[in-house]
Amino acid sequence: METQELPELPDYAERVLQVAEEIPPGRVMTYGDVAEWLGEGGPRQVGRAMALYGGSVPWWRVVRADGVPLPGHERRALGHYRAEGTPLRQPAGGGPLRLDMRRARWDGAPVPE
Repeated sequence: METQELPELPDYAERVLQVAEEIPPGRVMTYGDVAEWLGEGGPRQVGRAMALYGGSVPWWRVVRADGVPLPGHERRALGHYRAEGTPLRQPAGGGPLRLDMRRARWDGAPVPE
């Protein structure tokens, strides 16, 4: 049986994953925040890197700007958010839980313990 070698992790994707690992538990950054932090790419490039390579990092901490959990992964993400104490909110008029982006968004500053 032949073993297939995994493709080398692109440099940009590696930097995206490093940022995802630095986000403290209970906090999130948007795809655009990560791109801005890196000073290159944009939300789509960050999303692509996370989709292809993000399974081994806390992927639930890199989110859409509207605070809606990643489609298809809502239950797993909400489990992580609850376990980490990430601020959530119930939209006015009902609907599924969302991240409270005003309180959960991380700007890269040290988080007091």
